[in-house]
Amino acid sequence: MLTKFETKSNRVKGLSFHPKRPWVLASLHSGVVQLWDYRMGTLIDRFDEHDGPVRGVHFHKSQPLFVSGGDDYKIKIWNYKLRRCLFTLLGHLDYIRTVQFHHEYPWIVSASDDQTIRIWNWQSRTCISVLTGHNHYVMCAMFHPKEDLVVSASLDQTVRVWDIGGLRKKTVAPGGEDVLRMPQMNADLFGGGDAVVKYVLEGHDRGVNWAAFHPTLPLIVSGADDRQVKLWRYNGNKAWEVDTLRGHTNNVSCVMFHARQDLIISNSEDKSIRVWDMSKRTGVQTFRREHDRFWILASHPEINLLAAGHDGGMIVFKLERERPACAVHANTLYYVKDRYLRTYDFATQRDNPLMSIRRAGSAGANQACLPGNRARLPGPKTLAYNPAENALLITSDVDGGSFELYAIPKEAARGDTAPDAKRGLGTSAVFIARNRFAVLDKSTNSIQIRNLQNEITKKVPTPCATTDAIFYAGTGMLLCRSEDKVTLFDIQQRSSMADLATPFVKYVVWNNDMSMVALLSKHAIIIADKRLGGAQTVHETIRVKSAAWDDSGVLLYTTLNHLKYCLPNGDSGIIRTLDSPLYVTRVAGGIVHALDREGKIRTIQVDPTEYMFKLALLQGRYDAVVNIVRSGGLCGTAIISYLQQKGFPEVALHFVTDERSRFNLAVQCGNIEVALQAAQALDDKDTWYRLGVEALRQGNYSIVEFSYQKTKSYERLSFLYLIAGHTDKLRKMLKIAEMRSDVMGRFHNALYLGDVKEQVRIMEESGQLPLAYVAAATHGLAEDAERIGSKLSCEAPEAGTPGGSFLMQPPQPILREENWPLLTVSKGFFETLAAKGAASAAAAAGVAGAVPGAAAKGRAAAAAAAAMDIDESALEGAGWGADELDLGGGEAGEEADILEGMGGEGGSEGWEMEDLDLPADVVAEAAAAAAGGAAAAFIAPAPGVPASQRWLDKRTQLAAEHAAAGSWATAMSLMHRQLGAADFEPLKPYFMDLYSAAFGVLPGLNGVPSVMAHLDRTWSGDVSTQPPTNPTLLYTLTGLEDSLKAAYKLVTEGKFSDALRAFTRMIHVIPLTVVESRKEVDDVKELLAICREYHTALRCELKRKELRDEDMARNAELAAYFTHCRLQPVHLALSLRSAMTIFFKLKNFATCATFCRRLLELNAGAKIAEQARTVLAACEKNPVDAVKVNYDPRNPFDLCAITFTPIYKGSKYAEDPYTGARFTPDCKGQISPLGDFVRIGADASGLLICPSQQTR
Repeated sequence: MLTKFETKSNRVKGLSFHPKRPWVLASLHSGVVQLWDYRMGTLIDRFDEHDGPVRGVHFHKSQPLFVSGGDDYKIKIWNYKLRRCLFTLLGHLDYIRTVQFHHEYPWIVSASDDQTIRIWNWQSRTCISVLTGHNHYVMCAMFHPKEDLVVSASLDQTVRVWDIGGLRKKTVAPGGEDVLRMPQMNADLFGGGDAVVKYVLEGHDRGVNWAAFHPTLPLIVSGADDRQVKLWRYNGNKAWEVDTLRGHTNNVSCVMFHARQDLIISNSEDKSIRVWDMSKRTGVQTFRREHDRFWILASHPEINLLAAGHDGGMIVFKLERERPACAVHANTLYYVKDRYLRTYDFATQRDNPLMSIRRAGSAGANQACLPGNRARLPGPKTLAYNPAENALLITSDVDGGSFELYAIPKEAARGDTAPDAKRGLGTSAVFIARNRFAVLDKSTNSIQIRNLQNEITKKVPTPCATTDAIFYAGTGMLLCRSEDKVTLFDIQQRSSMADLATPFVKYVVWNNDMSMVALLSKHAIIIADKRLGGAQTVHETIRVKSAAWDDSGVLLYTTLNHLKYCLPNGDSGIIRTLDSPLYVTRVAGGIVHALDREGKIRTIQVDPTEYMFKLALLQGRYDAVVNIVRSGGLCGTAIISYLQQKGFPEVALHFVTDERSRFNLAVQCGNIEVALQAAQALDDKDTWYRLGVEALRQGNYSIVEFSYQKTKSYERLSFLYLIAGHTDKLRKMLKIAEMRSDVMGRFHNALYLGDVKEQVRIMEESGQLPLAYVAAATHGLAEDAERIGSKLSCEAPEAGTPGGSFLMQPPQPILREENWPLLTVSKGFFETLAAKGAASAAAAAGVAGAVPGAAAKGRAAAAAAAAMDIDESALEGAGWGADELDLGGGEAGEEADILEGMGGEGGSEGWEMEDLDLPADVVAEAAAAAAGGAAAAFIAPAPGVPASQRWLDKRTQLAAEHAAAGSWATAMSLMHRQLGAADFEPLKPYFMDLYSAAFGVLPGLNGVPSVMAHLDRTWSGDVSTQPPTNPTLLYTLTGLEDSLKAAYKLVTEGKFSDALRAFTRMIHVIPLTVVESRKEVDDVKELLAICREYHTALRCELKRKELRDEDMARNAELAAYFTHCRLQPVHLALSLRSAMTIFFKLKNFATCATFCRRLLELNAGAKIAEQARTVLAACEKNPVDAVKVNYDPRNPFDLCAITFTPIYKGSKYAEDPYTGARFTPDCKGQISPLGDFVRIGADASGLLICPSQQTR
């Protein structure tokens, strides 16, 4: 059995697959109906309106509906899109066991413990027929998938088949209202004549729990409490028993026919699922659970999937592998289908059977039978081809793992004759040389090297004791898979060449030259080089099925529903959606060859433009990038965001026409000219402000000034003029402020200019006479001071300067430049190409207009002069000399005449100065070269991706890594999904500590910001360059263990408040811890359980100490509850001694005696044991309780951590999804006191603290 999905919940009583979507409904004994996506493994929705267990549930074939029936006697019809119950059907008088939609008509059939079967019209919401005849509970009722029949099973030991043809004619046929009409009273009493019993099948000795029709044949299967499965056949007149299948050891709960194979599947309360061969009527497979009884089965109507519900949840599974075994060599595909080894030539597309394979199944590509059809065997698992010896190696799971070695005949075999195969036992087998193959023998932990005669030539110990599979890795090399890593093993040297930590690897795919390898696990792909270096991981939420390398070095792989690509750096994307799973065998150009689950060859045409574009960017082949850009084959926001993420915003500019997006990209890549153009087009205040900020960062003073002017940021303009030294513009700003009546603006500008008279005038005009007087007197403006002093109504304030002081004035600017000194930077590759494109367009337009070649050259020269940005008038004078050169040739006009005469007058003699007819693209390249001529040697690097972003790029699901990277929103989202966290205030200091610990800070000079450096926990001093992969984390398992020891000590010392704080801190820290192995995960979960018990116990004891002495009964209860928390023996002994003392003083001697006995069983110290014996002897003399307390020592219970009341076994409860603490049902929705951040009863997937947890 291949388990595809598993849930943990209350007992599952009903199951139903959606016919199209990857959904399954599960109805629970708790009254909840859950809707799961079994492909993603997520809970989509839950429906909770039934009062009591829900035993039946079923999806409608085409409408967004499902029906449920429960112990509240109600049938509810739900719309899963609207996420609510549409209406309720009432009529049954007892528990409803099953419900089912009709495949064609708007009917529902229901079976009930009221001994009736009812058929309802869900459109009119009425009961249209009541089928009576059973005289005990009706456990099951089902429509026939094609005919007008219903089968029912009852505890009256019978299976009944009902003919509902009359009902169809009455309710569906035109004019059928009067057919078989009966008086209403008789119809109510006897069920009417529109549904009659056709057969009564008797043969079971106990009550029958289930009966089901075969989808196509006239067969019925039933299962009963007599532990038997019976097969029945019927025809138009009668029905009879065909055979009985025995093997179950307890009541058979459910039984059904397999939808696609001749199999019967049954499950039972004996905790097993059994598979029976319908033709041979023998058991072929049995699957068991240790603790859970099975109750229900369901099969998918379209694909090979089954589901089973049990006491602890449900499982979705397959009976066998559907992946065809195949191998590719050169242009040929070798694969197994329908008992034959076949070949497919990719070039000619010819498919030929090569030879018969004995163990290949007759029922499909992945089943097998022994000769004589004695039993069904697992089909081929892997296939390896040896081109040198034309040999084939097939492995399967027969006998716990076996292999078969075939020599392929030169000519195709005729008929069913199969060549003899050399067989042997081994978990894995692969060719490793021309005439050698390796077999893994797990029983001896060794690798056997065999020749083609199947003789063992050498044995080599495995590199790891837990090695469970081997894969080909080149001549004489193997990849050995163990529990959590893959080892590159050299057979000849018997040594491990390299290790790579991986999730559980299922398949290995090499590229053509064996330089790159892809390791495929269930939910991840690891790409590495041939020495397992430079590993990159791609995580998938849906199962990975297959992969193949194309010729350019890109990996194409399939999941259940997508064909995707993966680049060597780990970037991935979707190529197309798949209707059904495919297994890729070869990729060539834009053609993908694949096999489907039926073993058919499929060819898919794909567009490689997107991944070839990204690969060219990755490899720095910018010419190829430009060609793809110009072809216009790419578009969309995904490409733009990818280019932004990878640090190529200048390339993204080529794809964007929206001005807002162009502006954002131009700002990101620092292209201030494009940003200015976009800002002018947008012309809004926020855009101009952002442009000003970017221009200020670059030191482009003129654009900063322009942006401030557009936004009317007068204060910023004034300060800009101050630091740039433009005092004349500052005076203009002073006048503008005066015109705007902006008093503070005038004063600031006067202050920047150092104009004291203007400052005094402003203060005087604004009525601040004392301040104006002091300013004038202090700065020595005697006349102004005297004039202002005369205006003062009171005594003039005293003004003066202390000795040795002097007045400060704004410094005079030394440098006055249009722009601040800028670093000369050459244009990037893509900017140059953009210039080339513009020049090409201009040149093309010029050629089209018959512009002579000389004019084109003139434009190129002008472009060169413009690109150099040199004012030719500035070349006159100064150090270059302004004197005219005396060439002795007369005036300048004469020189021009001389130059013109050099070309002749059209004759054949003289210098030939004809215009050159240059191609437009050559002219464009010259213009672009001239435009880039101002470039200096230095090229500024593009802004890199922050380390925190790289940490998150690997799509980690660990909340601790998100918090350390500073992405607190995603960390909180993960904790909400995994733990049900709702209040993050208690976790804030831990988030801050994680973030602080992940970065190192190097202080800079005064006024210069500090430099932050990421601290990567995988950093190694032996490697020259290594990209950030995982942040350094503050909290470790070792630290938690130390905290636990300290908390234990505090409990022993009786410092309960301090101990409670210590355990609370550990509850906060555990979800922010990351460990490396599954064993450490178990250790952390065990530690969390300890924290839960101690946290509850300590809060209970502190609550007891808060009570007053008069409430002795409650005091005693809490002391008793304290003893039932799972504590360390020394602490449990102390709690028992305390409870013993309290109950003895309360004269509850009977209960006190139980504490004494428990204390003696702990083997406590001699003093405590002696005291316990003495108290026990006193209690046994009068074993009664004087005061009634709510405590039963014989009934197991959990303690509610809020109300501190017992929750006895079998009672309803709400649970903390993080710690597992239990609470009374009325506490659901509150915040759990164990850490104060998790909501009680929330849906959560579970604690995730290890990378391997997110890939398994």
